[in-house]
Amino acid sequence: MARHYLDHASTSPLRPEARAAMVDILERSTTTTIADPSRIHAEGMVARAIVEDARERTASFLGVRPREVVFTSGATESIATATWGAVRRAVDGGATPHVVHSAVEHSTVRRSSALFATTAQGHVSVVGVDRSGRLDVDAFVEALRPDTALAHVQIGNHEVGTRQPVAEIVDACRRRGVLVHVDATHAVGRLPLDIGALDADLVSMGSHEFGGPSGVGVLVVRLGLRLEPLLTGGEQERARRAGTEDVPGLAALGATLDALAPERLDTESALSRRHCAEMEQRLTAIDGISVLGAADPRDRLPHLLCLSVDGVEPQGVVLGLDQRGIAVHSGSSCASEDLEPSPVLEAMGVDAHRSLRLSVGWSTTPDDIDAVCRVLPEVVAGLRALGA
Repeated sequence: MARHYLDHASTSPLRPEARAAMVDILERSTTTTIADPSRIHAEGMVARAIVEDARERTASFLGVRPREVVFTSGATESIATATWGAVRRAVDGGATPHVVHSAVEHSTVRRSSALFATTAQGHVSVVGVDRSGRLDVDAFVEALRPDTALAHVQIGNHEVGTRQPVAEIVDACRRRGVLVHVDATHAVGRLPLDIGALDADLVSMGSHEFGGPSGVGVLVVRLGLRLEPLLTGGEQERARRAGTEDVPGLAALGATLDALAPERLDTESALSRRHCAEMEQRLTAIDGISVLGAADPRDRLPHLLCLSVDGVEPQGVVLGLDQRGIAVHSGSSCASEDLEPSPVLEAMGVDAHRSLRLSVGWSTTPDDIDAVCRVLPEVVAGLRALGA
């Protein structure tokens, strides 16, 4: 049975360019040694050159300086590092840390903010959103205070795709002297972005979300901003993140970003929008299925469609589709084992128990779209019949 993968927002399959770069490094390591990039012998310098080449490519793609790029193990670590560093900066300055974020941020933002702020006897202000999942700029700005250590804002929501007024939030924070962290995880590699022009203090992203390798991420730290590292030990990444860099993974990241030249990124983004538009048109024609998130697709990330499916449990839909060869996701990312309602949907004031997330990517084909549009109605009808 052919498989149809529509869960690219969780992990997008490794791109051929990334695979080739990793294989090249691994094959080279069988004939010569790819050593610790921190060492000054010849083997170490070869590894260092690979790491710095990846840094240059990453910086060029994002529109930032190479010195601003810190490599991590993924978006989760990048977000935690940004939060920890900002909270420690406030504490070291004699302040009680206060953190602000919207109610629909990723669980890593929500949990790391709560953990680090409360551990330092600080607290967190959570700003609500409307039924589309979009935050109000005025309400967010009102939550900022002189003692705010960090404000978080995502470019686009990981569950319903709604895009946030990031530029306005960043501008408001910068004018008030508040550090601002932008979670770009689900936007990088999906939308044309100029992270440098955004002028945020901190920006986090992963790699596997758009076809790069797992276990690799990036934290952009504005030049001149010094933060205490989350991981301590060695002096890697200019003492901003301890631990030996993943040389094959970073080579693969660089190759992935090179492959996403502006023309290709534009083409993929447009194709993703067409795929999602077709799914939306065909699936919302079914009774009891509607779109969650912004009503206008232009206000959503191009690769993600979240549906509300009345009358059935989402786990049953996911398993039913999987049995028919289709991989999708339900609920917020990182919550597959959690049967609790989605915090994102709860914050939006919609049914938080019955959502289905379909997401496309570089390897999606028309057959994948046709398959889910044909099979989902059959699965839903079968489940509804069982519950009747």
